Amino acid sequence: MFGFKSSSKSKRKSNKSPTTPINTSNETKHFHYVPSVSQIAPLPQNKSHGILPVLSLDGRDAPSSMPSEASENDLPSNAATSNSASGRQPVGNEVAAALAEASIPIFAWKGESDDDFWWCIKKAIGGDQGWQPNMILDDGGDLTHYCHKHYTTLFSTIKGIVEESVTGVHRLYQMCRTQTLTVPAMNVNDSVTKTKFDNLYLCRESIIDAIKRCTDIMFGGKQVVVCGYGEVGKGCCSSLRGMGCFVYVTEVDPICALQACMEGYKVVRLEEVIKQVDIVVTASGSKNTITRESLDKLKNGAILCNMGHSNTEIDVSFLRDISSNDLQIERVRTNVDHVIWPNGKRIVLLAEGRIMNLCCSSVPSFVVSITAATQALALIELYNAPPNRYKCDVYLLPKKMDEYVASLHLPAFDAHLTELTDDQCKYLGINKAGPFKPNYYRY
Repeated sequence: MFGFKSSSKSKRKSNKSPTTPINTSNETKHFHYVPSVSQIAPLPQNKSHGILPVLSLDGRDAPSSMPSEASENDLPSNAATSNSASGRQPVGNEVAAALAEASIPIFAWKGESDDDFWWCIKKAIGGDQGWQPNMILDDGGDLTHYCHKHYTTLFSTIKGIVEESVTGVHRLYQMCRTQTLTVPAMNVNDSVTKTKFDNLYLCRESIIDAIKRCTDIMFGGKQVVVCGYGEVGKGCCSSLRGMGCFVYVTEVDPICALQACMEGYKVVRLEEVIKQVDIVVTASGSKNTITRESLDKLKNGAILCNMGHSNTEIDVSFLRDISSNDLQIERVRTNVDHVIWPNGKRIVLLAEGRIMNLCCSSVPSFVVSITAATQALALIELYNAPPNRYKCDVYLLPKKMDEYVASLHLPAFDAHLTELTDDQCKYLGINKAGPFKPNYYRY
């Protein structure tokens, strides 16, 4: 969350986390706005083109529930933050500790239990005297859901919500349909700079890095099924095929399925290939894409991982039910578990079914910069909007802002835009400064 916060010492007994990184400052600070729960390791300025020039966020107060990435962007602003993680695993203790040392309230640590996770959310919202959030920055919708359920009075001062995930946006639209959304919300997930770069290009690189870090396997000749051919699935398929894998795709959407066919992938039902594949990657954004029945059919040594959302895509709930569970779980290394069947069969479960590339800390700083700049502009737009411009609905980021974020990152590639002539602008019916495409244009 964002806010001017005078943070007192806050402690919670925990057997799992002897060093829970939180803010311990007793004085009011003007904190830098640090998107994605902040990026902390020193980052060369040529890798943070987007966030550095973004307008000042003076006085904005917002809680955020976002993954923590190890890179640092010094945005000149006075927005204060109170942060928790967007999931139980995507937190680096060293990142959280650096935030605390910089007097930025952070309630997160690696390996949180479910109870720990919700405790951190509550602490990020609660704050101390003088802390009054007026914006929400969310990833997955957990923070927004918790506020609506337990802190309804907050929405008298909150001006808007910015959400960057498929699942979180879906939850916002559900709230719209039931008329329980009480403030405007900005859907950053479907902005072009988020969809293409954070989903497609990021996942195209990070899936290989994450699997390699965890398993050290050789990809050439492996059979892989990717469940879902959205932007995340497209990036995963492209990368896996480039490494020499035979790639199958499962899809429910005929348009996405046809796209996969045109790219040369075999579109199948999961049950057609589940017994023969070496790797299963979920990228559906749904729940129970992989069930216990699917796991029973996997061959010995198969690798199972999630690139979609949270830990809902792979149904791992039965693993926690010891009383009715005939399986054994063996921790091999961090983020790698072997699930062992009574007959000796083993499958490799990565990151406990959570988002693999976040858990394995393989998000390039350049992509973080693009996403963070998009989020910052969305926060600014909602905060500065005149009364009644935005109603209690879900909105897309204006096209002009998408183009602005993209233009900030072009210098990293020494790219030079062509400028339209006045005659060309008149012919096309657009402004020389943009926006260059209508809102309905599909990139």
